[in-house]
Amino acid sequence: MHRTSAGISGKCAKSDKDYNQPHDQAASSRRGRYRHATVRQWENPPCTTRGRNEFYHSSGAYTSQYLQSRSVNPAQDFSALIKQEIMDGLLSKSDHFGHRYDGRNHGLYANSIKRYTSAAKRPLNRAEQSQLMHFLQNFTVTRRWGWRSLTTTLHALTSAGVFTPHKPVDERVRHTQVALLSTLLDAIIFKCHQKPPARDIDAWGIANQLWAMAKLVDNGQEHTPGLKEAVAALLPHVKAQMDQFIPQGIAILLWAMAKLVDYGQEQTPEFKEAVAALLPHVNAQKDQFKAQGIVNLLWAMAKLVDNGQEQTPELNEAVAALLPSMNAQKSQFIPQHIANLLWAMAKLVDNGQRRTPELNEAVAVLLPHVNAQKDQFIPQHIANLLWAMAKLVDNGQVQTPEFKDATAALLPHVNSQKANFKPQEIANLFWAMTKLVDNGLEQTPEIKETVAALLLLVNIQKANFKPQEIANLLWAMAKLVDNGLEQTPEIKETVAALLLLVNIQKANFKSQEIANLLWAMAKLVDNGQERTPGLNEAVAGLLPHVNAQKANFKPQEVTNLLWAMAKLVENSQEQTPEFNDAVAALLPQVNAQKDQFNAQHIANLLWAIAKLGELVELNVVISTFESLVYRISKKPQLSMQDISMSLWGVMVCCARLFLVSNANKNHVLEKHMDDLFTRLENTFLHNEEDQHNIAQAASWLGRACPVITHYQTIVSKRQSDFRNQLQSCMPSLKIEEEKSLNSLPPVDLLLPDHNMAIEVQGPSHYVGGDFKTRNGSTLLKIALLRKSGFEVFEIPVNQLGNPDSMKRCIDQIKTRVDILPQGHGSVSLKRSWADERYVAADKGCRPSDQGYLTAEEHSEEQTGKPSSKRKRKNSQ
Repeated sequence: MHRTSAGISGKCAKSDKDYNQPHDQAASSRRGRYRHATVRQWENPPCTTRGRNEFYHSSGAYTSQYLQSRSVNPAQDFSALIKQEIMDGLLSKSDHFGHRYDGRNHGLYANSIKRYTSAAKRPLNRAEQSQLMHFLQNFTVTRRWGWRSLTTTLHALTSAGVFTPHKPVDERVRHTQVALLSTLLDAIIFKCHQKPPARDIDAWGIANQLWAMAKLVDNGQEHTPGLKEAVAALLPHVKAQMDQFIPQGIAILLWAMAKLVDYGQEQTPEFKEAVAALLPHVNAQKDQFKAQGIVNLLWAMAKLVDNGQEQTPELNEAVAALLPSMNAQKSQFIPQHIANLLWAMAKLVDNGQRRTPELNEAVAVLLPHVNAQKDQFIPQHIANLLWAMAKLVDNGQVQTPEFKDATAALLPHVNSQKANFKPQEIANLFWAMTKLVDNGLEQTPEIKETVAALLLLVNIQKANFKPQEIANLLWAMAKLVDNGLEQTPEIKETVAALLLLVNIQKANFKSQEIANLLWAMAKLVDNGQERTPGLNEAVAGLLPHVNAQKANFKPQEVTNLLWAMAKLVENSQEQTPEFNDAVAALLPQVNAQKDQFNAQHIANLLWAIAKLGELVELNVVISTFESLVYRISKKPQLSMQDISMSLWGVMVCCARLFLVSNANKNHVLEKHMDDLFTRLENTFLHNEEDQHNIAQAASWLGRACPVITHYQTIVSKRQSDFRNQLQSCMPSLKIEEEKSLNSLPPVDLLLPDHNMAIEVQGPSHYVGGDFKTRNGSTLLKIALLRKSGFEVFEIPVNQLGNPDSMKRCIDQIKTRVDILPQGHGSVSLKRSWADERYVAADKGCRPSDQGYLTAEEHSEEQTGKPSSKRKRKNSQ
């Protein structure tokens, strides 16, 4: 069926996320939208209704009959539609009958235009539309017109493409379109509001008018004055005429209402009442719907749910009632139907529809038809199908042989039709393939070829992508790279192009898209993407929007954002006020939504908050961990990765408490640490990071280490220079370098005769490289060393920049060695801002910023008595 006859359309995937969606993302936020399934309009019954004007004859009627009775010659037939005598005849009838004229002849003429396009199997082209709109400048609609004439005129002109905007826009044509539409809508609104209600309002007209209005918005006329008011005026009549709608009318109405909502129509109480009134009729008339009606209804219900419609028992019953009919009529579905049915089921499942045996059977029934009709799918169908299949897999669909065959059948068509995909479809295809790969589809040559083909299209069409599509694309590329796709020059070029678009459109991203974008950028950087100025600008541009939209983030999005922030910190993210504000804005959302996080979310949150280290206040860390960790213990089915991440996070929290001398130790957290360790100790941990985690936990808990650990050692030049200077000043001092103690990470310098460890802390040990705010890894290592009985000196590397400052450090160590040959505990050569803050809070004073401790202060700290030098100074 040609496009003008009617259409279901929508837009594609809500990550994300994510775009987590991504973005969804599919993912997402709307994580997925699709365009074009067919809705056949309720055909006009013959205009034989008796009335005062039934005897009218006009050139309009003649033209209609003329076009019906001959084969189509576009040039001649269109010329017949725009003869001046036709308009003269219409104006003559209107003038002659005055206020008694009901618009019938105008309706007949409008219908002749529709019949012309139906015969030509296409809507009006740009040239025809321009000529016709010039001709229709005197086509006047009045409030006196009858219901049938208003319906026929609106429906016919809309169906013929008279109101469809062509690009570039011709302002003269646009002006005439708006003027004609506005007068039609005004007359319909007037008719609907008449008191008492007009007697000629009928179910046929209501359905066709709402179809036409939905088609108008789908074709770009959503901002026409009076359109939303006209929809609102019709809704009470839907409910009033409910018993008069035949199955075709019910399908048209629900499709139209779903389409209108998708373009911003408010779901008022009247709107919801109309939907609620229609749903029982779907169930009651389930055996009377034809194949196309079933498609329209399932698409409409999926789209309504995707736009916030509650999944009421009536809606679920309507879906359940249609599935057996769909299975029974499976052989009648054309490719467009198959694409829209799979999309609808995927969308319903994604929004909470239960996967009943009937729904699973419906999916299984459709899959062989994908393979059988693979050569007939247009690009839009291919994108819809792959999105739907990816979404079904993401929600638990088993990848049977039939499912894999359908996927394999579609992939070559992506490549062969690559030049015909629109930006939205390109984004959906990327998202779909990413999801399929992420759920176990092998990265075959077809996948790689398809990705390579689409990358070229992204670069060509980059200026046309909308915010949601940008978020989905970046999420998809980050995910593909994370699943092993090589970061080719083409991928890097595409990422760079999209990052520029992020900066340009940063104010237009929704909360889900912001989460997906920051997750994607963090994931790309974690997999080797260079931190270009464009990437840094994109991150910086999005951070203020995290704070502004903090109340809109869902649990998964809060998790993704905090994970992304922590991962960016791990990869040298600068600590800016905007970054700090974003973290501070998200943390209260964790406690507020604590009951909504699943096990994977909790593991990621524990890891992320721990990784951010001293950037997060200790009391916030403790309260957050206490509210989350107990929920992990109640989840028997946890992945090894989730357990390992949770274990590391809990260790860091315990480490922070341990490093604050006056803090109350939390034995409950240590109990959770022990439980998590037990769940890991007898498993095979092939990941090196997991092995390090369990080794450190064993050291903390005093239990046998179940793994043999291996650590990479890197000796920095600053560290080497400091060691040489220290050895030069104290030749007899035994110094060991990069020594691993008790399966712990190796210390930079070890003085074994004094149980002292010296850590030369580079920028990577701090959040944002500020040499003040220690990150979680640093805090855990220091705490583990101190807990094992070692005295620890932390030397920020920025304090070794010149001989004088290096000498001061060495003098302090020398004094320390002289005082305590077998010292225990820990001393920091630069007071930790975080430690001082906690102590200061208890003492009611502000933390100091004194830098290094002097030798005298070290002595006083250990002996509790003033040094001799201090005594002399005090006595003077």
